[in-house]
Amino acid sequence: MATTQHQRAPGGGQPPGPPVRVPFPVVDEVARHCAQDAEPSTVHIEIHLPGRVDEERLRSAFAAALARHPRALMRERPRGPLARRYEWELTEHPDTDPVSFPPCAPGALERARAGALDRAPALTASPPLRLDVVREPDREGCVLLFTVHHTALDGPACLRLAATAAEIYSDSPAPPSPAPARPDAAPLPRQARTPALARPAQVAPGSPGPAPVPGNAMLLAELPVPRRESGAPYTVNDQLMVATALTVADWNRAQGAPGADRRPLRITMPVDDRTRGPEMPIGNGTRLVEVGFAAAELTPGTDVAALLRTTAERTRALKAQPRPQLGHGAGLLTVPLLPVSARAALTRGLRVAAGPWTSTTLLSNIGRIPYPLDFGDAGRATAVWFSAPARRPRGLTFTTASTGGRLHLALRWSRTLLGESDGARLLDLFTRHLAATSSEAI
Repeated sequence: MATTQHQRAPGGGQPPGPPVRVPFPVVDEVARHCAQDAEPSTVHIEIHLPGRVDEERLRSAFAAALARHPRALMRERPRGPLARRYEWELTEHPDTDPVSFPPCAPGALERARAGALDRAPALTASPPLRLDVVREPDREGCVLLFTVHHTALDGPACLRLAATAAEIYSDSPAPPSPAPARPDAAPLPRQARTPALARPAQVAPGSPGPAPVPGNAMLLAELPVPRRESGAPYTVNDQLMVATALTVADWNRAQGAPGADRRPLRITMPVDDRTRGPEMPIGNGTRLVEVGFAAAELTPGTDVAALLRTTAERTRALKAQPRPQLGHGAGLLTVPLLPVSARAALTRGLRVAAGPWTSTTLLSNIGRIPYPLDFGDAGRATAVWFSAPARRPRGLTFTTASTGGRLHLALRWSRTLLGESDGARLLDLFTRHLAATSSEAI
């Protein structure tokens, strides 16, 4: 998505012209069609700092960061009942201050996390994100907790804003960030020994309680990054993918899910080809691919080393293949031949109909954080967690990032599918299977 600049006022103090309008890209429109208040589509990001930031300096730095990335200063433009497009309006300045400093009090972080899952920022006010600076009396340092409306922005774009704010706050420009490595185009290997249109397994329900509350819940963990031999043909991302597949397969068998030993698993994986430098396009810039696993590949006692090599072939080929962000069919849903209200109803209906064929789960691996996130006297980030929405029919997402040689994992799930104890069991399974991918274990 190309970065669009603000319309600037001419010199001499003349008033600015009308806001620049940007039609919703395909990803934004589909997300807007499918928005639900019961399960807000939010991306949660928290950056842990060893010290505490100065309130006025941080407000100033974040405002300057938004000015450097004006594509983030957007709001949804009001439209009539027969409008054929959603449009963003780019604003010169924020409509509201996105930065807040909740009172320093016990439990402040848990409340901020809950708010990030339960309340999405408004799309009608610029920018569609908020930043809570969380402090607790018994905790050193502070946490910068972002809540992002996923209709407008994704996690890497928000992290770029945070990195720019850190550079301004500390007055120390960061070194250039390399572009993500993209493998050469290669033939797409056979994903699994199952028909391409086979109905995938879904995450089996757990014990959400007698009256589950709509929305998402989350569990965060810090794990060691699994080791690899020098020259190994697979990446940490492949190790995470294998651990995710084995975790869900084990979970479904333990829950007695119908077809647990027959249905394939399909895991959605976001791929981000954007540069990470200051010129990074802001918005929803990842494309989604699906990594398939046959049920026979995920049986107890599977050869993990062989599965890692096979998975690496699949992910490498998928990353190399050019593909629209949501696949070839999504663009047809956003052709402006009908009013957006009619297209929205059609998109929601198709989403429900396609529910049984939706991928099993989502693994979003941000990888090693490419920025120092140095906030001067408040220090550098010691941990960074992300979590992706877990709306059903998937109902469960795994999101990972690494900082300082540690892996930061967020398990996020729909509360109508799983309960708190289920999340803990899934974390135990994932931890065990991730350790099994380490070079010491294979």
